[in-house]
Amino acid sequence: MPRVLIATCAALPEGDDDHHLLHAALSARGIDVALGVWSDPHVEWDDADLVVIRSPWDYTEALDDFLIWVSSLARVCNPAHVIRWNSDKQYLDDFAQRAVATIPTSYARHPDELLIPDAASFVVKPTVGAGSRGAARFAHDDEVAAQEHVASLVAAGKTAMVQPYLDDVDRNGETALIFLDGVFSHAIEKQAMLASDALDPSGLFRAEKIRPRHPSRVEHDVALKAMHEAEKILSLEQPLLYARVDLIGSSDGPRLIEFEATEPSLFLGYHAEAATRLGDAITRRID
Repeated sequence: MPRVLIATCAALPEGDDDHHLLHAALSARGIDVALGVWSDPHVEWDDADLVVIRSPWDYTEALDDFLIWVSSLARVCNPAHVIRWNSDKQYLDDFAQRAVATIPTSYARHPDELLIPDAASFVVKPTVGAGSRGAARFAHDDEVAAQEHVASLVAAGKTAMVQPYLDDVDRNGETALIFLDGVFSHAIEKQAMLASDALDPSGLFRAEKIRPRHPSRVEHDVALKAMHEAEKILSLEQPLLYARVDLIGSSDGPRLIEFEATEPSLFLGYHAEAATRLGDAITRRID
């Protein structure tokens, strides 16, 4: 019987909200499914036909160890070189250079490097982070507080990224388009993540309000271009097993805020066929 190990973290030993759906889909295909905490040295990862990275959401505090672990795996999805590239949001520069509509972004490794965008407010967050932890919004003239936040991120070993705050997110939220095996599956709407400081019970990310969304044609086109460009950047031999393309509206149309190919929530419960699609894609990779 083929065996798949789903990688999670110590705070979520039972997996994320999608796990029961994915477990059922794989079990129905005759696959033995088990969870493993990525940082647990006792897990026999080599015994699996495939390791699927799903909810190792504490890796941002131990990135080097996480990347060493990923690179040690014989068969993992998404592949290790994808994870290395995607675990730091400076990948946004790669998309911008390929004419994908992104949010203008600068980086600061010291408080004096802070460049305040020409916008009413702006966001400072770590380039390595998950669930909007470490992200903060500042008014245009609040340079001192923003520099202090940059300093706190740098002190924690992070690089800060700086972006204008796009007000459209307050009205329309984010659109997240989920691709499974390189093909668009479904989309959801997320409320403005900085609207609340409330954390999920796990403490790993800000609590989210989610509902299904039908993306516009323009949103779909931007997401598809991002997918195609990622394939070129990464020289992929086969499509990504999973990816989530997060977009925010602007006066110039939707813009890419994140391209999630490491450990994104896939919101499988928001589309009747999503878990089946992912189960089929995983099965094809172990046949």
